[in-house]
Amino acid sequence: MKRVPGTPDDGDDPVAIVASLDGVVRSLRGPSRREVGGLFGRWSEAVGEQVAAHVKPLKLDGGVLTVEVDDPAWATQVKFLASTIITRLREVASIEVNEISVRVDARAVRGSRYR
Repeated sequence: MKRVPGTPDDGDDPVAIVASLDGVVRSLRGPSRREVGGLFGRWSEAVGEQVAAHVKPLKLDGGVLTVEVDDPAWATQVKFLASTIITRLREVASIEVNEISVRVDARAVRGSRYR
């Protein structure tokens, strides 16, 4: 069986799931489990309740945070607030985000007057 880089190599001994997850995340060259947990777990604190009610983080890949908004108007708002959101994420969640990519929830577009 191929060993995942960064995981303990103790033969057949059980390995803590946390150590395994950290190894897998490192092998994918993504942020650590702690960073991802900080981003998703402290999202409301970082962006505020009003923004968090309409904007959800989806994924973090190579410093690019993809978020989904529930209305096209919020896409514009997030683009306007991007630098502030990035700064707050660095302060609150200690996560390195360099760019925010915004996508609009398809259900919002179907029911929107912006079609």
